[in-house]
Amino acid sequence: MLLSDLLNHFELIWPSSAAEAWDRPGLMLGAPGNSVSRVLLTVDVTSEVIAEAADLGCQLIVSHHPMYLRGVTELGESRLKGQLTAAAIRSNLAVFSAHTNADFQPHGVTNTLARALGLGKLRPMNEFGHGAIGELESPESLLEFARRVSRALPPVAQGVKVSGDPGKEINTVAVLAGAGDSYLDSVQLSGADVYVTSDLRHHPAQDFTEQSKLTSGPALIDISHWAAEWLWLDVASGQLSEAFPELEVIVSELKTDPWTFVVMQ
Repeated sequence: MLLSDLLNHFELIWPSSAAEAWDRPGLMLGAPGNSVSRVLLTVDVTSEVIAEAADLGCQLIVSHHPMYLRGVTELGESRLKGQLTAAAIRSNLAVFSAHTNADFQPHGVTNTLARALGLGKLRPMNEFGHGAIGELESPESLLEFARRVSRALPPVAQGVKVSGDPGKEINTVAVLAGAGDSYLDSVQLSGADVYVTSDLRHHPAQDFTEQSKLTSGPALIDISHWAAEWLWLDVASGQLSEAFPELEVIVSELKTDPWTFVVMQ
């Protein structure tokens, strides 16, 4: 099949119009007229992922995070983006990214995480459709729920970080896969008992937890950004395999979380 056939389908399941204004998803590299028979799915495009795709005989990498999300002013191979671009071109690899336009789809990144945590009755976290709120089948303590989160995710160095009373009863859960501290105010008003997200900075997290103490508000669970979004790759693989039975779709075996170990204190 042609890359253009896949691009047309990507637009149906991950419409570019659904991307945030600051985002840059879409075709990063490649000619729409090229043939594609094997695809590698990954969260991030790294040099190791490009080598993996080439070794597997893939013609296309579909990533969650765009290669060129932030401004790129030159592609010399002394710079990271230049090196990645050159390596992909030499390996005859096209690269496509589905980022925020895949985050909040019915079978998107956030809902995939929510379902992996056993949540039902899913609904958007705010009026703009960001995030998800769902219900557990039966109440659990915060400690029990944090263990549930840990079991659902691939293991990473940082583990699962929790802020709140371990005995707090958890019924309603707010979830946002990826960096989620810009939605903390929405979560405080959502009625959730806990918020599961990633990349929480010190001051926003501290203010949130202090506010929760005053109002018996939500607890916080901070998980690996990569791990939260990695779960979606299997869902995306299933969508592509169903639409294109002749296409071989492979989920990368590489862990692209940037942290490799921790030193316990």
